[in-house]
Amino acid sequence: MTTPWFGLHLPDYTFPGTPTERLFDRIVEQAQAAETAGFGLVTVMDHLNQIQGVGPQSDPMLEGWSVLAALSRETRTVRLGTLVTGVTYRNPAILAKMATTLDVLSGGRALLGLGAAWFEGEHEAFGVTFPAIRERMDRLDEALTIAKLMFTEERPSFEGTHYQIESVINVPRPVQPGGPRIMVGGGGEQRTLRIAAAHADLTHWFPLGLDVLRHKNEVLDGYCEAIGRDPATIERTMAAPVIVAASEVDRDSMLERVPPERRPHVLAGTPEQTAEMLQPYLEAGFTGFTFNNTVYRTPEQIAAVGELLRLIGG
Repeated sequence: MTTPWFGLHLPDYTFPGTPTERLFDRIVEQAQAAETAGFGLVTVMDHLNQIQGVGPQSDPMLEGWSVLAALSRETRTVRLGTLVTGVTYRNPAILAKMATTLDVLSGGRALLGLGAAWFEGEHEAFGVTFPAIRERMDRLDEALTIAKLMFTEERPSFEGTHYQIESVINVPRPVQPGGPRIMVGGGGEQRTLRIAAAHADLTHWFPLGLDVLRHKNEVLDGYCEAIGRDPATIERTMAAPVIVAASEVDRDSMLERVPPERRPHVLAGTPEQTAEMLQPYLEAGFTGFTFNNTVYRTPEQIAAVGELLRLIGG
């Protein structure tokens, strides 16, 4: 059985009172606090503007892969990745090269998270084509095929409807055998989970209620079995369904930072209480849980989540 692990997700780059030239120092502070607390992953968004649910679109946002490259030299043990990159933003061969470069810079700690993209307004603002969902899913499937080929083969070629590579050279090779692990974000049951069954090492879903998540697990298992893949080879991860707080006052203020539509599926309490709350998710097969810096702002708050990790055997 996989040992439970936690990730710190960094979607929020708004730090009141912090000048622009010191902004990255605050990001480093949070990432290093997560590493000290025993977290196994630090992720960033792959967005060019801030998203609804975190802040106004005009709030500060840094380009994600640049942040990860910088964090690779400021951390030592945590894996680093996007949660998740939108397939529309970059040519997938270039993206695979970027992920390989991050793997080299970090000494083998890169994770490639990829999804079908959704923020249409951001695409319009930056002049990035935003195809219909069916085409975005087709592109996701092809992009993941290319990434895996470039991670595992010397000079692969691929001819898809949307993307092509021809004897592409990806040197130096990734540090991790087989390349960075691939996380597919999203739980759509018609296409996303089918694509995850074919390509993913990990999936990542929002807290939607345990019954819904169990059903998605069953759907994913069915897609795996249909192509002869062992469902146990895909690790199930999710945004944490718990808020870890040191006191009732902290609990209430932290819950207010959770988007209203997600609050019905999130429980809050002390590390000891949330260890019990998390148990049904562990029993359902989830092993990785991500916690957002929208809620956990200080090293002390991040350390409290680390205490929960220790209590559940992480």
